[in-house]
Formats: sequence, C-alpha cells, structure tokens
Amino acid sequence: MAECTAKLAASMPELAGYQYALIAGIFIWSGFVRSGLGFGGALFTLPFLLLIHNDPLIFLPIISIHLLFFAGLTIIQAERKSNGSSNHQGTVNWAFVRYSLLIMIIPKLAGVIGLLVLPTDLMNIIIFSLIAAYSLTYILGKPMQSNNRILDVIFLIAAAYVSGTSLIGGPLVIAVALRHIKPHEFRNTLFMIWCVLVAIKLSAFVIAKVDIQLLGALWLLPFAGIGHIIGHHFHNRLLQQDSRSFYQILGWILLATSFVGLAQVMA
Repeated sequence: MAECTAKLAASMPELAGYQYALIAGIFIWSGFVRSGLGFGGALFTLPFLLLIHNDPLIFLPIISIHLLFFAGLTIIQAERKSNGSSNHQGTVNWAFVRYSLLIMIIPKLAGVIGLLVLPTDLMNIIIFSLIAAYSLTYILGKPMQSNNRILDVIFLIAAAYVSGTSLIGGPLVIAVALRHIKPHEFRNTLFMIWCVLVAIKLSAFVIAKVDIQLLGALWLLPFAGIGHIIGHHFHNRLLQQDSRSFYQILGWILLATSFVGLAQVMA
C-alpha cells in the first residue's frame, strides 16, 4: 500500500496523506455514479477533487481514461449479454449516437482549446458555476428537457463545449436523449457518446503536450473499479425506482460544494 501511495504521489501534485485518501474515496464514488447512472463520473466528482487541488488539468485526464476503460467494458459486456439472449435488444441507439456526434464534434474541439488557453482560476469559476446551475435543476426536480429539434441542437452544442472544457456536459445531452432513446438503451448510448468525445479530448491533450496522468490513472483504477462494480449492481434498481430524492440530495451537496469552491477561488 505504501508503495502504491508513493507511486501515486510521484504522478500528482505534492499533497498530504489524507488528501490522497480522499482522492481515492472520491474515485470510488466516481465509478459508482458513472456505472449506476450512465453519467456523472465528472459532474458528481470534479467539484470535490477541485477542493483538494484546484487544477482541473490534473484530474480531467484521469477521469477521461477511467471513462474510456469502464464505459468500453460495460458496452462490450452488455452487447454480448444481449446477443446471447433469445429476446435480442441492442443496448446502444446508434442513430442517436450519429445524430448527436455530428452536431457536437466542432464545439467539442472549441471547448478543449478553451480549457488549454483559459486561466485556471477562470476555468474553476466556470466549472463551479455550471455545477451550481445543474444542482438547482436537481433540487427543484425540474431537469432540463428538449421538446423540438432546435432545442436539441442548442443543447448538444452547449453540451459539447462544456464537455470540452470540463467533462460536465452530461445533463445537457440527457435533456435531448430522453426524447430519443428507450430506457434500456440509455446508459450504453451515453457511454458510447462519452467514449468518442473523451477520445477527442485525450488526443488534444497529447497534441498539446499536457500530462495525461497515466500513472495516476492506473493507480486510481482499482478504486474506480470498486465503485463501478457497486454501481453496476445498482443500475437496474435506479432505473426502476423513482430516484428524485436521490438527485435532490446530490443537488444540495453539489450546490454547497460549488459555493465553497467559488469562495476558495475568489479568496
């Protein structure tokens, strides 16, 4: 364990031992929400990580690598299970994947450029402000929804840019996806979209010579894996039950965290 901590410390900023323990715990949570909900691996974890160390370029590559690994693994397992069943139902809505990505590719690249060139403090203010806005939709029980093609395009463009800067564009994509895809396709369709967008982001990081924190991602992978397994078992239950109170609690936690983060940046 000591050797793991030492290698993790060598790949990340110099922090206290308890901070590394907190980061490990947050990545367990990250794996749980990503696997259980199909989104939120960044949205529900990045604000907590930024309170520990306020540089998104440290954590976004790690979250991206984990997403590629676990999302890809989940899609492959689900497709194999679906193909082996007598009542075959695909788990990815490929028509929606193509539709959304055609709209999102260019603004996604613009968002990545913004992440690389904007000052860190400004990026943190943007991230915490967006998360505060999202949290209000969960607290009020009124998530964003699209009801026509014009709103589809607006939400997807905004989601792509936000995803490019911070990987927290999920709620905007969901606002569109809810009217296009069936519940059993929901998680894996979103995972496929995230995989493409995250691959673009990581490629841009490599081209710009940003440290993608590969060693840190590898040593945090088992912690995210624990959360992934737990979330995978809870996924069907979350689909079947009314999860409004769960999201409201998350909303209040995110709102409080965002205010603390904004105060920390302003100070």
